[in-house]
Amino acid sequence: MTEKTFLTTTDALLPQVGRSVSIGDKKIALFQLSDGRITAIEDFCPMTNGPVLEGIVSGEYLYEPLRDYKISLIDGRIQEPDEGQLKVYELLIEDRNIYLKGASL
Repeated sequence: MTEKTFLTTTDALLPQVGRSVSIGDKKIALFQLSDGRITAIEDFCPMTNGPVLEGIVSGEYLYEPLRDYKISLIDGRIQEPDEGQLKVYELLIEDRNIYLKGASL
């Protein structure tokens, strides 16, 4: 059996608008892409030391709200010419419920 932690429901998400969830002291930003996929990324940019939740989503990328860094919502990489990495979380979706897959944050 896969270990999982409930985050929210798919009904709580709006396309291309971030939703914040907290697990302990960790903040996770969830995004529903325009094609319906749902991604989860840490809600903290190492370049600005600020949240990414309010960024603008375009395709598979998030434009960080403070400095406009382009971040992949698929692998968490900050795109060139900048560099850096945000943690991406694996999700499990069952019956409209969104779970964080596994135990590690």
